[in-house]
Amino acid sequence: CAMDWQVLTRELSLYLESQVRVGFLGSGVGLSLVLGFGVAYACYYLNSIAKKPQLVASNDHFCRFLEEYCPVVTETYYPTIWCWEGRVQTLLRPFITSRPQVQYRNELIKTADGGQISLDWFDNNDSSYYPDASTRPTVLLLPGLTGTSKESYILHMIHQSETLGYRCVVFNNRGIAGEELLTPRTYCAANTEDLEAVIYHVHSLHPSAPFMAAGVSMGGMLLLNYLGKTGRDTPLMAAAIFSAGWNVFESVESLEKPLNWLLFNYYLTTCLQSSISRHRQMLEKLFDMDLVMKARTVREFDKQFTSVMFGYRSIDDYYEDASPCRKLKSVGIPVLCLNSVDDVFSPAHAIPVETAKQNANVALVLTSCGGHIGFLEGIWPRKCTYMDRVFKQFVQAVFEHGNKIFSM
Repeated sequence: CAMDWQVLTRELSLYLESQVRVGFLGSGVGLSLVLGFGVAYACYYLNSIAKKPQLVASNDHFCRFLEEYCPVVTETYYPTIWCWEGRVQTLLRPFITSRPQVQYRNELIKTADGGQISLDWFDNNDSSYYPDASTRPTVLLLPGLTGTSKESYILHMIHQSETLGYRCVVFNNRGIAGEELLTPRTYCAANTEDLEAVIYHVHSLHPSAPFMAAGVSMGGMLLLNYLGKTGRDTPLMAAAIFSAGWNVFESVESLEKPLNWLLFNYYLTTCLQSSISRHRQMLEKLFDMDLVMKARTVREFDKQFTSVMFGYRSIDDYYEDASPCRKLKSVGIPVLCLNSVDDVFSPAHAIPVETAKQNANVALVLTSCGGHIGFLEGIWPRKCTYMDRVFKQFVQAVFEHGNKIFSM
């Protein structure tokens, strides 16, 4: 038995040495394993990952409008084959996607309380489709929680709009884009006063121009809360919402899970603290800034800072008021909302599918993958994402065929 074991060991060693010399992939066994794994992974990807999004809309006319003029919402979404998991897409998108060059014209507008808001305009004066600036369609863009006009997803939206001949204006929340904070007040997802002022201002400058808005993440939440408040009484024709957090209670609970806290929550909290740190002298008039800067979660930051700033009795009162799911029934213009069901910022169970079915103006597009503002596709997703394509097709559909939304 000992002799047989020695012979077997020697033969196995000789075989392994020969494989090292030949090279693993050069052997039939290695090539078969690689091919087998590749076929198995491709089958798994095509059967379980690449899927058509779920389109939720109670209005058949709205559905047919989207199927004809915004067909991307009914087509299979093929997420990047090596990067489809939600957290990975969320983390990699800012580093992978390109940043188109955009030249802005900045405008500072005053608010009723003595503050100021920074707007970044992309006028698109070279538009050949709409040479008349007075009637050039305008898209108002709302970035995420600590985002500005410099975010890659905003730049891509502007690039898509430029090719269609449209004008864009980016609403930067107070104190976030380099301008001075003139009063001890910033912003939150529930208070729509600044957004109302911006919409009124933009519309007053171009009253004859078709006008719609698109909001991303917290920008989408703010836009939804505004639409729920105003109903049909808005100059906006329609709106597009991307990766909105529908229920803030569920969002913060998801972000406080250990892995999500490590990957997202702590970093986002430090971004919030950084966004107010340069305004510390102004904010110290009302807040214990040392306590605010000790926050280690978004919930702690909101408890010590945001909810106090806007006069809520408790953080629960603020989170209830900030949750767009409560106002969705009152939205009075066509709204398309894109979410991924693997978005840790907006858990699938918190997406108000049943509520959306009760409002003929609302359509939800739910993908199985995409993460939070991810939606990467293609082998090397440097340029256009699925979200960009939804934005481009829906904006074009509204501006060029909007009168058909409820008349088909």
